Amino acid sequence: MHPLTQYIRDKRKTQDILLMTHVVYGYPSIEDSLSIMRSLLNQGADILEVQFPFSDPVADGPTITTACHHALENKPRLEQLLADIEMLSKEFPKQHILLMSYLNPLLQFGLDNLANTMKNRGISSMIIPDILQDSYPLLAPLTEQSISPIWLVTPDMPDERIKQLKQRADGMLYCVSRKGVTGKQQTDSVDKSATIQIGNYLNRVKGLTELPLAMGFGIRTREDVKALIGHADVAIAGSVFLDAYNAGGIKAVGEQVTSLKSA
Repeated sequence: MHPLTQYIRDKRKTQDILLMTHVVYGYPSIEDSLSIMRSLLNQGADILEVQFPFSDPVADGPTITTACHHALENKPRLEQLLADIEMLSKEFPKQHILLMSYLNPLLQFGLDNLANTMKNRGISSMIIPDILQDSYPLLAPLTEQSISPIWLVTPDMPDERIKQLKQRADGMLYCVSRKGVTGKQQTDSVDKSATIQIGNYLNRVKGLTELPLAMGFGIRTREDVKALIGHADVAIAGSVFLDAYNAGGIKAVGEQVTSLKSA
């Protein structure tokens, strides 16, 4: 069983839902981003997703896109990020830290190099949001090292496509809550009809896979997290933490984790 799958299943024995948080490496500086990561983990984030910045993050809304552009000015290096993930994983052995990156920086780094470095540093999970299922053979260097990228599922994805994805997926499935990009929704909370639609969507996916399900895009309040209980195993929140940091610094980040964990 994939380490992330085992981790989620073990945690779910005592938790209704897990919280996965998101940080852009290098924003507002590399050291500050590490401080944000430690704050999230210290406050009880179950899973931490660390994004390597990219100039054109097509799945991300304005908050994360702006953070990526600022982070790139600090000239982050993927090799150093992987070393920092290993360092944090040793500091927080009871939590799970994974890499998130768009495909282009990974190709520049070299997928063989990436696979070997991740294996040597004990990093088993990653998200590549712009990879297509048809490009799966490209990932052979990673899968040969038992590093299985986490695949995204969308509400309009046909059952047959999800079944095909099931053959390639491991760790968990990242279920996107809606079309569009990450960040704030049109309303500040999920209404009853939207909750029902999300529940039906997740139950449909659950019937097609045995992997744990994570739900992301637009998760901002504890009510949003609470609405996922019984449907998803993991609630993913990202932009809300950057917004909290931009408004109130590290303290506000910790308070936001506490709020979402109270669902």
